[in-house]
Amino acid sequence: MVEELLGQLKVTEDERLLVGPETADDAGVIRYRDDLAVVQTVDFFPPVVDDPEDYGRIVAANSLSDVYAMGAEPLTVMNVVGWPGKKLGIDILAAILRGAGERIHEAGALLLGGHTMDNDQILYGLSVTGFTHPDKIIRNSTAPAGHLLILTKPLGSGILATALKAKKLESDDLAARLTAVMSRLNRNASRVMVAMGASAGTDVTGFGLMGHLFEMAHGSGVCFELEAAAVPHFEEAVDYAAKGFFPGGSGKNRKYLADKHAVSGRVDEHLLEVLFDAQTSGGLLFTVPPERADEAIGLLHEGGDGEARVIGRSVPLEGPYIRIV
Repeated sequence: MVEELLGQLKVTEDERLLVGPETADDAGVIRYRDDLAVVQTVDFFPPVVDDPEDYGRIVAANSLSDVYAMGAEPLTVMNVVGWPGKKLGIDILAAILRGAGERIHEAGALLLGGHTMDNDQILYGLSVTGFTHPDKIIRNSTAPAGHLLILTKPLGSGILATALKAKKLESDDLAARLTAVMSRLNRNASRVMVAMGASAGTDVTGFGLMGHLFEMAHGSGVCFELEAAAVPHFEEAVDYAAKGFFPGGSGKNRKYLADKHAVSGRVDEHLLEVLFDAQTSGGLLFTVPPERADEAIGLLHEGGDGEARVIGRSVPLEGPYIRIV
C-alpha cells in the first residue's frame, strides 16, 4: 500500500535531500551544512504490553531507533498522542509519558513538547530529529557483495506480544525478557555500526527481518544468504508460532515476499514464521566487511547487545533476493 501511495505523489527534488522515500529507508535526511545532516522520522502505534510505563519505554526506543539506524544521534523529540481522555483520564497517559521520558533522557535527546488529540484508540509515538555528518549516513541501499550481515536483537517479539495480549503467555519471566528487549535502545548498536564502517543498515520493525532484508537487497542490488540457524530469536517464539500466535502483519509480510526468497535445505516451518514476524522495536541489521565482523560482535556484546550475531552474507544477485539456508 505504501509503494502504491508513493507512486501517486510527487517526489521532492532538492540538492539538499540526501535520503528521501525512494528506498524505503528509516528516516529522511537533508544536508544542512557541509558538515551537518539533519535526520527526521516519526512513528506511533497502539499498546503492545499492559504496563503503561513499559509501553512508553518501548514506543520511545522504537521511534529513536529510526535515527540510530541511519547512524545518527537523536537531538530533539516531540510527543504524538491519540487519547480517549473521557474514558481513561490522564493518569495512565502520565505513566506512558514517564516511561518514554526515561528512554528519551537515556538517549541524550530533549523533549520539546508535542501534540495530543482525542481519539477512540490509544496511540502514542514520537517525532525525532537527529544529526550526523553527511559522509557518515548509513543507508539501507548500499550493501556490496561479500560483506557479512549482523543482527543485534532476537526475533519473535510480534509472536510473543500477540500471545501476551491474548493473556496466553505462560511465563512472567518471558514477558519481562520480551519487554526488556523491546525497550532497549539501539544506541550502542548504532555507534558500533558506524565505528565498524558498516556499508548498509536498517532496523527490524513491522516488515520483519525478511521484509527489511529484502529492502536492503533490492536497494543494493545484491542477494543475501541468510543462515536460519544463526538468527538470534526467542526460542519460545517458535513454540508459540506453532500454537498459532502469528500477528496479521507477519502473514502479510510472508505473502508479499513469497516470490522474493527461496529456502534451501530443511528449515523448521515455525522458525520460518519467526523470520517473517513483524517486530516492535527490533534490533539493527547491518553489513560490515568480513575483517570487521568479529570486532563488531565483541563491541556489541560489551555494550549490552548480547544477542548480536552474524546471520549471513551478501552475494551477487542471481535469482531471488534472499536465500535461506
